[in-house]
Amino acid sequence: MRLALYEPDIAGNVGTLIRLGACLGVGLDLIEPMGFPFGARSLARAGMDYARSADVARHVDWATFVAAVPARIVLLTTRNGATPLFDAAFRSDDTLLLGSEGAGVPERVHARADLAVRVPMRPGLRSLNVAVAGAIVLGEALRQVGGWPGG
Repeated sequence: MRLALYEPDIAGNVGTLIRLGACLGVGLDLIEPMGFPFGARSLARAGMDYARSADVARHVDWATFVAAVPARIVLLTTRNGATPLFDAAFRSDDTLLLGSEGAGVPERVHARADLAVRVPMRPGLRSLNVAVAGAIVLGEALRQVGGWPGG
C-alpha cells in the first residue's frame, strides 16, 4: 500500500505524511509540481528526520505517476457520491491519493480513480486537513488488509 499527494502546497503536510509512511512502512508518492521547494525547512521540521526510514518517490507530473502505479488508485475526496470510508473495501496494493490542499484534484484525476472514498464528517463542515484525512483512511485500509506493522 502507498500514499500519494497530488501537487501538494504545504510542506508541513508532506513532512507529516513522510513521517506517517516511515512509521507504518507505507511508501509515499509526490506528484509535482509542488508549491514549495522539496528541501524546505518546514518540511524538515515536520518529517525529514524520518526521511532515511521513508520510501518517497517523486513524479514530475500526473502522467508519470499513473504510469508507475501498479494497481488501483483510491482517491480521497469530499465529493458527494464517493464511497463512505467504512463501506470501502481496500486491497494491500492500493495507492491512496490525496489532492492538493488548495485545489484538490482536477476532474481528469477524479475520472481516473478506480475508487473514490470520503471520510464521513458532520454536516456543514468542508474538509479535514489532508494529512489527517490520509492518516484516517490509511489506518482503516491497513486494518482491513492486516497491514499494521508488528500487528
